[in-house]
Amino acid sequence: MHRASDRLAATSVPIHPDIAARWSPRAFDPNAALPHEDLAALLEAARWAATWGGRQPVRFIVGVRGDETFVTLAGLLRRGNSYARAASALILLCADAGPDERTALYSTVDAGSAMANLSVEAVSRGLIVHPMAGFDVPGTVEAFGLPETLRPLMVIAVGTLGDYAAAGPDIAERDGRPRARLPLDEVVLNWPV
Repeated sequence: MHRASDRLAATSVPIHPDIAARWSPRAFDPNAALPHEDLAALLEAARWAATWGGRQPVRFIVGVRGDETFVTLAGLLRRGNSYARAASALILLCADAGPDERTALYSTVDAGSAMANLSVEAVSRGLIVHPMAGFDVPGTVEAFGLPETLRPLMVIAVGTLGDYAAAGPDIAERDGRPRARLPLDEVVLNWPV
């Protein structure tokens, strides 16, 4: 149950296999170690994401299970995201909003690109990731002494797929639901002939 091969996206045409296999499971193996090389590769993939005007506003705070940063990030997660405490690493993704509304807008676009690259790199390495918006943002700013322009946007749990029998029935049920997206003709507003 819940292997990558049985969770592939149903697409109208073939897409890159790692994109089709990307999903956001909640069952992490609490004993799996994350090799430093894999963690560095995820961050490199995120670093090389598209960036508006070459601005590069995305910043990360990285905690590996057992270190002080991980414990702090885990403590800032909302109750519904407590499953992420079993992950091998927690990554806080922030974006430097910059001096005006325009740079603030594009910094969040860059953050989305970074998250997408990180996710696909994780799949290519046999890892799973789950991005979460459910965390204490003001607490994060205070805990890490973030400057006013650096906006915490998400915490990303990284690790290896765990055993759903140990994850709890609510997580197994949610993750077992069929993957679904709106069809192309509902999201492409001017479908070309």
